[in-house]
Amino acid sequence: HGGKEFDMRAEVGLLTRNVLVMGDDTAVDTQIGAHIMMFSPGDESVVGRFSNVECYLCGQAFSLGRYPIHFHMIGQVHKSYIRNCAVHHSFNRGFTIHGVHGLHLYNNVVYQNLGHSVFIE
Repeated sequence: HGGKEFDMRAEVGLLTRNVLVMGDDTAVDTQIGAHIMMFSPGDESVVGRFSNVECYLCGQAFSLGRYPIHFHMIGQVHKSYIRNCAVHHSFNRGFTIHGVHGLHLYNNVVYQNLGHSVFIE
């Protein structure tokens, strides 16, 4: 290349995890996969701790509230976290954080999803 040096880098994200949550055999055709929703009446009344979870073929296309991992209207969730998780080939977003405060979300990967990777409302 004419003696020129190029600094080339690529991001690499591991998609496989220890625990697999996935849609069934019809999910690809229907775009209706598994979903996980954490919901309760108020502050710290539910604790969701997701670590090393893989969500594959999850979420439900065009369905409000049916996201792979969804924390919904709980308020304070300082004891909860989503860490080292992977969501891929999702039909409706990656992680949805709606009406919660203090959720720890770190070292996660989202790949080939429809919509936002992380949706905060």
